[in-house]
Amino acid sequence: MLRDISPQQHQLEMVTLEQLVPQNHLVRKIDTTIDFEFIRAEVADLYCKDNGRPAIDPVMLFKIMLLGYLFGVPSERRLMQEIEVNVAYRWFLRLSLTDKVPDASTLSQNRIRRFNGTDVFQRVFDRIVEQAIAKRLIGGRVLYTDSTHLKASANKNKSINKLVAASTSAYVDQLNAAIEEERKAAGKKPLAPKDDSVCELSEIKASTTDPDSGFMTREGKPQGFFYLDHRTVDGRHGLITDTHVTPGNQHDSQPYIARLDRQLQRFQLEPVAVGLDAGYNTAMLCHLIKARQIEPVMGYRRPNKGKDLLRKSAFDYDKDSDCYRCPQGELLQYSTTNRAGYREYKSDRNKCKDCPIRSRCTKSENHTKVLTRHVFETAKEAANETRLSAWGKKIYKRRKETVERSFSDAKQHHGHRYARFRGLEKVQMQCLLAGAAQNIKKMALLLAA
Repeated sequence: MLRDISPQQHQLEMVTLEQLVPQNHLVRKIDTTIDFEFIRAEVADLYCKDNGRPAIDPVMLFKIMLLGYLFGVPSERRLMQEIEVNVAYRWFLRLSLTDKVPDASTLSQNRIRRFNGTDVFQRVFDRIVEQAIAKRLIGGRVLYTDSTHLKASANKNKSINKLVAASTSAYVDQLNAAIEEERKAAGKKPLAPKDDSVCELSEIKASTTDPDSGFMTREGKPQGFFYLDHRTVDGRHGLITDTHVTPGNQHDSQPYIARLDRQLQRFQLEPVAVGLDAGYNTAMLCHLIKARQIEPVMGYRRPNKGKDLLRKSAFDYDKDSDCYRCPQGELLQYSTTNRAGYREYKSDRNKCKDCPIRSRCTKSENHTKVLTRHVFETAKEAANETRLSAWGKKIYKRRKETVERSFSDAKQHHGHRYARFRGLEKVQMQCLLAGAAQNIKKMALLLAA
């Protein structure tokens, strides 16, 4: 027969938090693996030493923020409610069953008033990476980089069109130097310097809600206001070594070299190769990566040409004579090097005029075929040869197992589909904390198994 259940909510029991937290819980593995005490020293300069009310332990504050990203709790208010009832979270934060949980405003106001505007989140992320290196979980032999989009907290229909200064390539100085060297070697006059007083303008769509976001229009991607998280992971275990945020309308290649140099200097990494998708496959980037004694392994995107037009691959380049030969055997001679960094090769119009395949070769009214070749095209061709080698194929195959898997895990479990905040600086904080949380989780699972 059924018995009546007596209420036991007020029954006294002798119990400890140690008994209530399962031995295989993730927070136990993290507590065993990761040393968080460095946080106190990293933020000491943000606190007054001899005045004001006693502060909440900063180690606890950062552990609370990391819990939100570890377990995919997007709201700080909801996170505090979870800590209130979750004994594993209390154990991790060193709170007893009767200790009062800090108010959600305490967390948000410390973040807004004390931590925002500083590089403390970057320093915390870096120290976690250093712990992974010390534990030999990061080898630094191959680094994989890609970007993913985070939906900005902005309606794409609430925008204005505005004129802004046209963006300049991050590598314009190196390119200009190479152009001048090329023209000098060919006996050409130096290009006239640009008039700095004349500013080129371009029209962009800007959000009225979050002006820092960028309007993204990419093939196969959603259209709207987004941020881009440019993430680099190590090839050994897929641990994140860098995360950098830009507006959604910035090209992937622009921040790459600066972020690569930062990793090489900050963590003393010595990679032999980097794995990148086709969006990074530019001659400039290939040259700059090779200049750092690193082999670029990049994806390839077939040029979008009409079915009836001859592709550039139909023309053979002769390195010794520095000219192209068309399918009909005629030469395209070097003409000049333009301001964009491309050598121009032109055909003889008199020979092209009566060519039987001219309609497939060029639509030019003056019957002249023009081919261009970047000043650093040799580096790009070498990168393509590496991609087709057995070693290159093996390196590139690992992309989907490292950086793509890292993004997938971030979106599925760590709230990386949407920007939680507005403003570039705050979204950068989100990506740093999410990256640190993913590293912490993976380090714990690898070492405390």
